Amino acid sequence: MSDSVKIGITINGKPHAGEAPPRMLLVDYIRDVVGLKGTRYGCDTSNCGSCTIVMDGKGAKSCTFLAAQAHGREITTIEGLADGSELHPLQAAFQEAHALQCGFCTSGMVMSAHALLSHNTDPSPDEIREGIIGNLCRCTGYVSVIEAVASAAGKLKVKGDAP
Repeated sequence: MSDSVKIGITINGKPHAGEAPPRMLLVDYIRDVVGLKGTRYGCDTSNCGSCTIVMDGKGAKSCTFLAAQAHGREITTIEGLADGSELHPLQAAFQEAHALQCGFCTSGMVMSAHALLSHNTDPSPDEIREGIIGNLCRCTGYVSVIEAVASAAGKLKVKGDAP
């Protein structure tokens, strides 16, 4: 039996090829092999959503995928949203609306919102709630998160950009 499997994943527009242990979780690959620490490892049960990334255009909890299962896929992490030092409108909206406090859930929350806005550019508050339903926050009470996502949707529409 082999100690590792060959994988090739595009993360934030950059190809990453290498090997990983067959049972390595994608969240561990992103954090420990690629070195992107914004994707959090929270509950170990896929309940909290802090490990949420966008995979092939859809939100995915990276603690529920093996790195090998991501072979050939396109992944975006929180680090892939900003353009250099300029925050993505969604990141800026979270900051402006004070939709983050301790920050632990923030990257997963932003990535779930990013996935939502890529398919629905004008979500209602109920659609935003549905879009972030897999993410738990123990600090904000969600009101500011919903405001941030709605604000970002408006800014992206005015700017003419898709997330």
